[in-house]
Amino acid sequence: MTKTPSQTYTEQVNLVRASDLNGSKRLFGGNLLSWIDITAAIVARRHAECNVTTVAIDDLHFIAPAHANDTVVLCGKMTYAGRTSMEVTVESYVERLDGTRTLINRAHVVMVALGPDDRPCEVPELLPESDEEKAQFLAGEKRKQLRIQRQAENY
Repeated sequence: MTKTPSQTYTEQVNLVRASDLNGSKRLFGGNLLSWIDITAAIVARRHAECNVTTVAIDDLHFIAPAHANDTVVLCGKMTYAGRTSMEVTVESYVERLDGTRTLINRAHVVMVALGPDDRPCEVPELLPESDEEKAQFLAGEKRKQLRIQRQAENY
């Protein structure tokens, strides 16, 4: 079985509340990270059709802040799938009242599919369709190789 990135696309929308803020009155990074992890899990579950667990957050960049009463939209999509592991890219935006969006974060989250015995299980092949999806797949494959290399070097 194969699936396309568009079959896994997920959006999560949150309103930044006072309890989500840090001491600088900006969205606490840990709260955003939790939202990213949930979005990535939903994407991976849609792809693998089973339970998943987070293995790593390979890349996480805080680009701009969010403030109280901002609408934060997280857009997740499968960018790479191996045998049991998957990479999900989650882009987070502040959405203004007029609908315009400003990118505030990008993360690459590595998930593993879990079988009924809670052991890693195989996932469907990911079939990128557009040139952009193909480039994202190749970049995900390269990030996987770099993770393997870093692990081997204990880095």
